[in-house]
Amino acid sequence: MNSPSNLPIAHDSFIPLRAERIDALNIRVEQFEHRETGAIHYHFASDNTENVFLVALRTVPEDSRGVAHILEHTALCGSEHYPVRDPFFMMLRRSLNTFMNAFTSADWTAYPFASQNRKDFRNLLDVYLDAVFFSKLDPLDFAQEGHRVEFEESGNTESELVYKGVVFNEMKGAMSSVPSRLWQTLCHHLFPTSTYHYNSGGEPEHIPELSYDQLQSFYKSHYHPSNATFMTFGDIPAAEHQAVFHEQALQNFTRLDKRIVVNPEVRYTEPKRVTEPYAFDEEGSSERRTHIVMGWLLGESSELKDLLEAQLLSSVLMENSASPLQKALETTELGTAPSPLCGLEDSLRELVFCCGIEGSEASHEEALEKLVLDVIEDIATNGVPREQLEAVLHQLELHQREISGDGMPFGLNLILQALGPATHYADPVPSMDLEPVIAQLREQIQNPDYIRGLARNLLIENPHRVTLVMTPDGTLSEKKREEERQRLAALKSSLDASEKQAIVTQAAALLERQAQEDDPELLPKVTLEDVPGTLPKLSYQETNIDGLPFTLYEQGTNGLVYQQLSCSIPQLSAEELTLLPHLTGMTAELGLGDADYLATQHRQSSSVGSISLFTSMRGSIEDEQVAQASLALSSKALARKSAEQSKLMRDTLLDLRFDELPRIRELVAQQRARREQSITGQGHSLAMLAACAGMSPLAMLHHELSGMEGIAALRRLDDSLAETGKLEAFARQLQQLHAKLQNAEWEALIVAEPGRTTALAEEAASIWKALPSQSDSSLSLPMLRETRRECWVANSQVSFCAKAYATVPSGHADAAALTVLSGYLRNGFLHRAIREQGGAYGGGASHDASIAAFRFYSYRDPRIEGTLEDFDASIAWMATGDHSPASLEEAILGVISTIDKPGSPAGEAKQDFHNRRFGRNHEQRMAFRQRILNVTLEDLQRVAAEYLVPENASIAVVTGNAARRDSESYLQSLNMRFKEL
Repeated sequence: MNSPSNLPIAHDSFIPLRAERIDALNIRVEQFEHRETGAIHYHFASDNTENVFLVALRTVPEDSRGVAHILEHTALCGSEHYPVRDPFFMMLRRSLNTFMNAFTSADWTAYPFASQNRKDFRNLLDVYLDAVFFSKLDPLDFAQEGHRVEFEESGNTESELVYKGVVFNEMKGAMSSVPSRLWQTLCHHLFPTSTYHYNSGGEPEHIPELSYDQLQSFYKSHYHPSNATFMTFGDIPAAEHQAVFHEQALQNFTRLDKRIVVNPEVRYTEPKRVTEPYAFDEEGSSERRTHIVMGWLLGESSELKDLLEAQLLSSVLMENSASPLQKALETTELGTAPSPLCGLEDSLRELVFCCGIEGSEASHEEALEKLVLDVIEDIATNGVPREQLEAVLHQLELHQREISGDGMPFGLNLILQALGPATHYADPVPSMDLEPVIAQLREQIQNPDYIRGLARNLLIENPHRVTLVMTPDGTLSEKKREEERQRLAALKSSLDASEKQAIVTQAAALLERQAQEDDPELLPKVTLEDVPGTLPKLSYQETNIDGLPFTLYEQGTNGLVYQQLSCSIPQLSAEELTLLPHLTGMTAELGLGDADYLATQHRQSSSVGSISLFTSMRGSIEDEQVAQASLALSSKALARKSAEQSKLMRDTLLDLRFDELPRIRELVAQQRARREQSITGQGHSLAMLAACAGMSPLAMLHHELSGMEGIAALRRLDDSLAETGKLEAFARQLQQLHAKLQNAEWEALIVAEPGRTTALAEEAASIWKALPSQSDSSLSLPMLRETRRECWVANSQVSFCAKAYATVPSGHADAAALTVLSGYLRNGFLHRAIREQGGAYGGGASHDASIAAFRFYSYRDPRIEGTLEDFDASIAWMATGDHSPASLEEAILGVISTIDKPGSPAGEAKQDFHNRRFGRNHEQRMAFRQRILNVTLEDLQRVAAEYLVPENASIAVVTGNAARRDSESYLQSLNMRFKEL
C-alpha cells in the first residue's frame, strides 16, 4: 500500500493511485486515474531527457474488415484544431522527433512519439491528442487510406473497376508473407470465438466490405478517454503532462459505462487438425514447401506467474540449438528448417506457444506431431538438468537489466512492455520488475518436479491445441484475383449511370483534395533556431595491454559489459567474399574445440547474453571506390560473467569447429528460409540494393551478399549441399576463411560502468594474449561504376520499385545537399504521388553517401510503371516547381533529427568507436551536420540537375509473377533483365 505521503504529485483533474520504484530499470512507476473519464495514466519517471508519449485504445474488431487498422490511418488525416489534410506527415517534417508512428495490434491501437526537445514534445502532444480524440474522419480520407473503387481509365465509366487504398494494398503485401499468413491462420483456429479469430489489419477480400458509417461507429465507441491508457516516460513531471491531457482533450468528455474487453477463449476439449492452402507464386516445384505448425493456448499473459512459467518452459524447449525441441526441429528430416512461428507469443490476452517446421509435406503431419509430443513427454517424465534452467534464468535477468534504445527509444520499449497487461486491466509493474520473480523461480527449479509439471500441465495434458498444415497452391493467387475481378464486375453491372458518375466524382474530389495546399502554419513547429549547436562528444580511453590495443568507454550500462574484438578484413578472393555471410551467420552456431555445437550453445546461454560475428563495410569518405571493411566479434554479459565472456570470445576466434557437417547443412537451410521470408517485408531495401549494385564495388558486394543476388546464390548453395562431397568442400572453405581472418590485426573495445573498464581490460588482455600473430593487409575491391536494370520475380502480390543515380561520397561538398534533397522530394512530391495517389504503403528517396548513390523507392506498391514515372516527375518538379524556404527548413530538420537521434548508452559508444575506425570522427560528423544546416534551395536544384539525369538511372523492381506479366512490355522497353529466384 502507498501512504498519502508516498503518492505521486498529480494534476487536480487526476487521482494519484500509486508509485513504485524499479531499481533494475532506474525508474519510478506512477499510476493515476482521470477523475471524470476514468482514463488511466502511467508515468515512468526517469532522468532521461528523451521523453516519450503513448496513448493506447483498446480496439476489439469483430470481423476482418480492418476497421481498427484503417481507423489508425484515417485518424491521422486531420482533426478539429488542426484541419489540415495530413497533419501526421506534416509534423514528421516540422519536428525534431526521435520516434513518431502509430501501431495497430490485435487488440489495441497506439499512437507513440518521442523527442529530446521540450518545445517539440509539446507540439507533438497537442497534435496527437487532437488527432486521437477529435479526428475529422473525412470520407475522402477513408477512401484514400482504407479502400475505394475507381475506373481503371480515369473518367471512363466503360472501363473496368479496380480497388484502391493504402491499407488495402498494405495488407495485400502483408498477407503475401507466408509467416504472416501462417500466424493469421493459426490464430483463426486457436481463437474460434474471440477477437483474435479475425485479422485486425484486415483481409484484402474483406476490407472493401467496411463502410464509412461502420468506421465512424467504431471510432465513437473505441476512441474515448474511458477506453484510453496514457503512458509517458522521461524527466517531464506527470502533473505537467496531465495538465495538457485535461485541457486539450479530457475535459471535453464524460465517463462511458461501456467496458471494452477481450473475453477469454472457449477452450477445446480435444486437439484440432486443420489443412489450408497458401499462395505459392514462384516458378518451379512446390515439392517440400508445406508448413506444419502446432499451437497451444496457455494462460493469461497479464498473470505474471502464467507468463514467467510459460517463458521458462518455452526457453527450456527452444532457447537455442541445444534445447531439446529446437534441436529436434532443426535436425529432423521431416522438414528443411524450424518454422518462423516457433516460440512463445505473449502479446495477446492469452499466451500462445508454437512450434513446427517448413520445407515439409502434408503427409508428415502425424510424424511431426509425434516428434514434438515425444520431446515434451521426455521432459515431463525426466526433466532437464538444473544448469539448463539456471541458464534460462540468466538470460531473463540479463534481458531485464539491459538498457536498450538503438532501434526504438528505451522509454518506448518499456512502455510497450507494460502496455499488454494495462490493456487487459492488469497491473503492468510486475511484468517489468522481474528480479523478485526470477529469485522465486530460482528456488522453484531446485525441485526437479517443477519443470516436469509445467511440461505436462501446459502442453501434454492441454487439449486446446491446433496442428495447422499449410500447403502451397500455385493457383490460389489467380483464383483470388479472379474472385476480385468478378466482385468488381458484379458491382459495375449493378451501377446505374448516376452511381457510376458518383465514382468518377469521388475520384476527382480525392485528387483535388490530395493536390490542395494546406496552410502549414496551422500546425506548431520547431525551427532551425531550436536545433542544438552541437552534439555531446563521448569520452574514451585508448590503451595498449600486452600488445593488444584497447578502447574503453565508461557508460551507464546498468551492470552489463559489452566487449568487441575487431579488425580490418584482409584481402579476400571473390569466392572468399561470398563465404563471409555464411561464416558470420554460423560462428555462434558451431562447436568450439572438443565441445560440439550443443554443448557450446549451452555455454553461451549460461555465460553471455549474446555473441555474434558481423561485418561492417563503408566506402571512404573521399572516394566511394575505396572500400573499408571490418570484422567484429561482439558480445554482452552481466559484469559477474566478464571473464567467462572473454574466454568464450577467445575460443570462438581460435577453436571454431567446421567438422559438424550435418549442422552446417542445417544452418544453410535455416538461413535460406529466413532470407526468403524477408522479401515481402524488405522488398524496398532489396530493390534499392539491386538498383545501386553498379554504383561502386561495395554496392555490388552488398547486392551479392545481402540482396536478391545473395538470396538466389543461397538457394543454389543450399540445393548443392545435398551432395556430401560439396558439403565437405564448403566446410573446408569456411575453415580456410576462418583461419585467414584469425591472423588479422585485432583491437579491443570495452563498454562498461564507470570505474570498471580498466580492470575489465586487464582481465580480458590476460585471456586474449593467445590471439594469433598479426597481419596488416586490408581488403581492396576493383573499381566499378555502371548502369544496371533488373526485374526480380518473387513470391509477392505487390511490387517494390527503385531507381538509383551515381553521386558522391560524404566528404564531397555536394553530399549534404543530396541528403537534404531526398527529404525535400519525399515531403514535397513523392509522398503524395506514390502513397496518397498511387496507393503504395510507402515511398520516398534517400542518399547513401557510403556507396555514393541517390535512391528512389516504393514499398508494397500496386503499380510499377506509374511509380517509376513519378520518380522522374519529382526531378522535373524540383527543376520547375514552386519551392519555399519553409519546405527547405523542414527537410533540413528531418535530416538533423536523424543525425541527432540518441541510442542506448552502449550503442552510442560502439557506434562512436566504429565511426572513428572508418574515418568519421566527431569533428568530421559535426562538419557534415553543419553543411546540412547550410544547404540552400539553389543547392538542391543544382545537385538535382547535375546528378539526377533520368537517362542515367539504374532501375530495379521486385515483384510477383502477375505484376511482371501485366508490366512486361513496359519493363522490356526499359531494357530490364528479368531474373528469377
